[in-house]
Amino acid sequence: METVCNKLENCEVEVKVTFSTEEWKDAQDKALTKLARNVKVDGFRQGKAPAKMVKARIGKAAILEEATDMILQKNYAGILLDNEVNPVGQPQVKVDELTEDVLKVTVIAPVAPEFELGEYKGLDIKKTTVRVTKKEIEEELKNYQNQFAELVLKEDGVVENGDTAVIDFEGFKDGVAFEGGKGENHPLEIGSGSFIPGFEEQVIGMKVDEEKELNVTFPENYQAKDLAGQEVVFKVKVHEIKTKVLPEIDDELAKDVNIDGIETLADLETYTKEQIKNRKQTEVDNKFNDDIFKAVIENTPFNVPEVMIETETQNMLREVEQNISQQGLNMELFQQLTGKTTDDMKAEMRVQAEERVKFNLILSKIVKAENIEVSEDELNDEIKAIAEYYGREVDEVKQIFEGQLGQIENDLATRKAIQLIKDNIK
Repeated sequence: METVCNKLENCEVEVKVTFSTEEWKDAQDKALTKLARNVKVDGFRQGKAPAKMVKARIGKAAILEEATDMILQKNYAGILLDNEVNPVGQPQVKVDELTEDVLKVTVIAPVAPEFELGEYKGLDIKKTTVRVTKKEIEEELKNYQNQFAELVLKEDGVVENGDTAVIDFEGFKDGVAFEGGKGENHPLEIGSGSFIPGFEEQVIGMKVDEEKELNVTFPENYQAKDLAGQEVVFKVKVHEIKTKVLPEIDDELAKDVNIDGIETLADLETYTKEQIKNRKQTEVDNKFNDDIFKAVIENTPFNVPEVMIETETQNMLREVEQNISQQGLNMELFQQLTGKTTDDMKAEMRVQAEERVKFNLILSKIVKAENIEVSEDELNDEIKAIAEYYGREVDEVKQIFEGQLGQIENDLATRKAIQLIKDNIK
């Protein structure tokens, strides 16, 4: 077998293969033997007829096809290995010449792109300092105040912003009631934005037992396509009006919040400040990481094969499916609620998928360029951390990840590469 390897455009490699006459003839003999097991010739037991008669019955084309499959199956991995081709997707095989004497094929494989590393040290990226203002703490305390507010029946008066109106409603489009547009004794907090724009504002000013028709328009991006952007009429009747009575922001409210160690308003303020600080720090860290991500990609422009983007998109789809599963939903219900098909979701994910592929390839190259290694102690520490997280024994985790420790080691090396970038930011 002789091979010639050539690099093509669009991150592809072709390997032209010419099999020797000897190995090609041997493959045909084996193909004939295999096919002959299922051939019956009158006057002979199955599998015992003369080769020439069997060959005539089977036909040359079927033998050559089977021989091609057999010889490729036997040599496929070796062809790629000998030519140092590491495919990132399913290679394609094209038969160039096929006779009883000659077999020539071309293997075309998508491979990871080759590129020169751009700047990844000395990046000019700023990280915002986290500050918590007095106003932010006060706003959070007001949220606690609202959580423990008491709804009191308003005997007289009209619906005001902040009130809860208990209503019946039914929606009509062109005079016909539409599905999902009806409710009875529904508690609607005015100002909550839980109904479509324009609905709650028109309930303001209504009295108990008053009936009214509200003219509203559904948003253009509404999930129900038949209602998106449509003008409709809601018939509404108010049964009750409840007004919100807020508790004082004091030590009693702090106790009502029921957080371990919180006994006074001062305790609650300290706790609230820390919570806001942690939340803002997470936002700052996420933006900092995202800025690094974008800068590294921007500094090293290159193209990646479509198959790698498609694979990453599928990974992202699985992540979404796992997340919505944790929320008690499934993909079918999620798509009904959002009005998006799988193709819609993949189209939205494509740019991010391509960026993730690029970033991972760049990090792998940084690992090599910086000679980043993972020590045995670091690997053992990571396995211990995994064991603690899942509440398993270390030996049990090692057994579970047997044969996959290389992936854990690769993940650790990648993390070290990211830390190296951070440590060298201006």
